[in-house]
Amino acid sequence: MTTMASSTDVPDLSYLLDHTGHVLRTRMAAALAEIDLTARMHCVLVHAVEEERTQAQLAEIGDMDKTTMVVTVDALEKAGLAERRPSSTDRRARVIAVTEAGARTAERSREIVDRVHREVLEAVPEGDRAVLVRALAGLAEGHLATPADAPVRRARQREK
Repeated sequence: MTTMASSTDVPDLSYLLDHTGHVLRTRMAAALAEIDLTARMHCVLVHAVEEERTQAQLAEIGDMDKTTMVVTVDALEKAGLAERRPSSTDRRARVIAVTEAGARTAERSREIVDRVHREVLEAVPEGDRAVLVRALAGLAEGHLATPADAPVRRARQREK
């Protein structure tokens, strides 16, 4: 296991969380590619099929900026899985409506995502699974719920 050098006996949580998160994202991407979806497309579909939501609401749920959201919805429209429509409750707003094909794809993508998550949890000893999930949820909802207001450099940046 490669970790950042540490002069203490404190585990390198940055490496452990970054590495496992990265590998999980790559496995999820490969699994969703089976049905020609990205993780972002999956996120938009499953949340748009639940109820009428605007592009801005879906972007917030998926933690996407406006540009990424537009590109994602464009891809869903091109694939015939979703379309932009006027809201039924606010004439000024536009919502992302999932097509019949999109609803079927959302159901299939949920099954794929559940399978990938199940495979990961099955790699953890049975007695530790609930503890792992509880600990991660506690961090995500508590101490690590909000990012620090500090610039973060991306791992790979092109020189200008």
